[in-house]
Amino acid sequence: MNSFGRMFRVEIFGESHGPAVGVLLDGCPAGLALADKDLEEDLGRRKAGECGTTARHEPDRPRILSGVFEGRTTGAPILILFENKAADPAAYEKIRTTPRPGHADLAARLKYGGFNDPRGGGHFSGRLTVGLVAAGAVAKKVIAPVRLAARLTEAGGSPDIDAAVAKAVAAGQTIGGVVECVAPDVPAGLGEPFFDAVESLVGHILFAIPAVKGVEFGAGFAAARMTGETSNDPIVGTDGRTLTNNAGGAAGGITNGNPLVFRAAFKPTPSVPRPQRTVDLATGEPAEVVAGGRHDVCIALRAPVIVEAAAAVVLADLMLLEQKRVRVAAREKGS
Repeated sequence: MNSFGRMFRVEIFGESHGPAVGVLLDGCPAGLALADKDLEEDLGRRKAGECGTTARHEPDRPRILSGVFEGRTTGAPILILFENKAADPAAYEKIRTTPRPGHADLAARLKYGGFNDPRGGGHFSGRLTVGLVAAGAVAKKVIAPVRLAARLTEAGGSPDIDAAVAKAVAAGQTIGGVVECVAPDVPAGLGEPFFDAVESLVGHILFAIPAVKGVEFGAGFAAARMTGETSNDPIVGTDGRTLTNNAGGAAGGITNGNPLVFRAAFKPTPSVPRPQRTVDLATGEPAEVVAGGRHDVCIALRAPVIVEAAAAVVLADLMLLEQKRVRVAAREKGS
């Protein structure tokens, strides 16, 4: 569905070219300092503007409509709204019956009987990640002093990201990329065996990010080509520290005191400026479609902060469940 979490619960809403998108947070501890400005840094990292990003420029000014009183969270649900100021739904009218390859157009129509909003992908659009980034900014306050740092390590199969993007722009193509995230200070003991493993939960929310097609932890798929001796991480401390970190900071589904390290693979933006093969849903006949609207050449350029946000939501939920984070922040003297 559209919600995630148990103690720290996140629910996203809206459509790409509807009036607004946003997020509802439930379970946030009371007493945290929170204002619109606290979200601006991460929201700014998600914005378009650099070469290879979309020409759609949204101001993304957050409106915190509930759950905050006199600059502090109240413990009640927090609703954060973003108005869509640069929507252009007309660009999608001519492709309403010709679903775009690589997008959710046809899958959504089949699931919802044609009642879904098809404009710019509707509820399936990467536009909705602005709400996830806002949720992550709040979650980062919950998990402090635990930190997360994500970066784009390659684009189009190359570590020279600028050159890869420039080449794609010149060729009129789109490319994917890989984002690596490291959380060096995660406490040991988060997660459960099997279904609620920390890897399961992080993977769950990462795959909710549009365009993510692969997730790996530590050595990841490279571990399949190692021997057990080289894959194992020698233990060097009673606190769980290991000499290497091929496991990516988790063992048995539980954080083991080492940095949590994982990567997410983003596919190329499926909207390419050239005819693609599809089917006309009105006639059932073969057709061609040229994707309209404004799109990123490399969506992964704006993804690091989204990946951080997703992981922060998971860690906030797990830390509250393990009572490593109290439900009420300490009141400052004189307040």
